[in-house]
Amino acid sequence: MPPTENPATQIESALANGNFGLALRLADKLVATSKRSLLGWVSRARANLGLGRICDADEDLDVAIRLAPDDAQANLLRGMVDQRLGRIDRAVDRLRKLAASKSPYAIEASVMFAETLYFSHRRDEFRKFVEAGGAWTNDARGPLMTARVRAVADSSGALEDLLAITRGTSSVVLRRVAGFDAVQMLDKAGRYREAFDLAVHLHSTTTPPFDVDGLRDTVREQRELLKKGRAWCAPRVESVAGVAMVVGLPRCGTTLLEQMLDGHSKISGIGEYDGVEIMGTGIVSTGIPMRNLSMLPREAGEALQSAYLRGAMRLRRDGAQWIFDKNLRAWKWLPVIAAILPGAVCFHVARDPRDMAISTFLSFFNPISDGWTGKIDSLRSVIEAERSILPNTLETLGIPHESIVYENLVADPTGHAKRCLDRLGLEAQASVLHPEQNKRAVFTLSHEQVRKPINNSSIGRWENYGWAFDGAWDSLAAAHDARRGR
Repeated sequence: MPPTENPATQIESALANGNFGLALRLADKLVATSKRSLLGWVSRARANLGLGRICDADEDLDVAIRLAPDDAQANLLRGMVDQRLGRIDRAVDRLRKLAASKSPYAIEASVMFAETLYFSHRRDEFRKFVEAGGAWTNDARGPLMTARVRAVADSSGALEDLLAITRGTSSVVLRRVAGFDAVQMLDKAGRYREAFDLAVHLHSTTTPPFDVDGLRDTVREQRELLKKGRAWCAPRVESVAGVAMVVGLPRCGTTLLEQMLDGHSKISGIGEYDGVEIMGTGIVSTGIPMRNLSMLPREAGEALQSAYLRGAMRLRRDGAQWIFDKNLRAWKWLPVIAAILPGAVCFHVARDPRDMAISTFLSFFNPISDGWTGKIDSLRSVIEAERSILPNTLETLGIPHESIVYENLVADPTGHAKRCLDRLGLEAQASVLHPEQNKRAVFTLSHEQVRKPINNSSIGRWENYGWAFDGAWDSLAAAHDARRGR
């Protein structure tokens, strides 16, 4: 009989194989045995990060850092989580110290430090750090950072560097990151066919098959259930106060709206919080199908609501009365939101489907969870599914909401800001009209755009790629134009 692997080896094996659920269960056993198990809490954090549960990892690291304030791995993870949650000053301070240390995690901390400076637009610090060099630049990700510095003064040279990374690396993630950086540079240079062809290549070689039909079937089931009204997903818990969220697909203007509203002193953006997805999958795990949502035990609903609010409130800025959740999954879980978060206010944002599709197709998305972004046809299928239930679902379920057309928002930001603030019962503040002045870091694909004043430069972008859109898009475009004209 072979010897049993020790817990540390078992956890490392599970994490290495991407089995984050197993790693979490193994870590839970360690913590249950001893609340002071540093390995248990750090492993929980790593597993929760792998599962996308950032707030859970944040709580795990609170305990780990209390147990061992100087532990290098715990501090690296804390820096990573602080970055993801927008605590940029804290992340920078922690990662800078770890990058300068002799810790075995110094190289990883250096890469994360450089990335944090880049995405938080501390570009002078970023350039100086990269140009200072060091052992970390020999990491496979070092040339990516060097190319990003080079792009400021030598875009053609930086483009060649990025393409070389894309051709030369065995890392799928690095190939996608460098490749889509190159796609964006080609697009800005007006080399549209090259940008599109490179995106096609990246998607075809790095995106696994995705069950678009399964996603559409889920939406279709929801649409049929909604014909029965709202009784099947009546609230299972007490109403919540101070919760607002966006409802829409990626690249439809959600970051702009969040950055605008986050500029109000009484509203705190909390980024792409994972709480709605966890809430939805939590109901699925109970075995209760969507059509029987009204059978969910009250105590289960209360537990799901409590978990959502606990995480959201950790991210809320002091003094804010409202949180604004910019998750991109809410559109699929509206019956769950009606049942578990009654009282939450939703802001539905829609944009020209062709602009949205091309912007998404030319950008880096998770190839597993967002694999539908890898083909123009599957993008159209998902957009059709989303628009088949929105905004009708919000109205049928009685969810307080505002429907916003992106093109109209940028044409009249003052009027739309007033609509949103009126819905939340708040007075107007001039700061919401200047999202480019918002100092909160943006770690989304829109991080460059929202650092500019509100503008209409991205409207009609799809026309540069007109060959990608056939007549199958006409009805979607016409429906959006009609909505835009109302």
